[in-house]
Amino acid sequence: MNYNKIKTTCRYVRIILGLALIVTGFITGNAWFYLGVLPLIAGIVNFCPLCLITKKCSI
Repeated sequence: MNYNKIKTTCRYVRIILGLALIVTGFITGNAWFYLGVLPLIAGIVNFCPLCLITKKCSI
């Protein structure tokens, strides 16, 4: 398996998920959706929690 390709794809998913949660939080006014900042920051700095746990991706 090409773990670097998975890590790159996962980065874009984290950014999109973070933005979607933030937008949903603004629309609904629900403060729990502001947790979207966490996956957004993880995607921007290219930090993959799953790679850290499995130790299969190169960091």
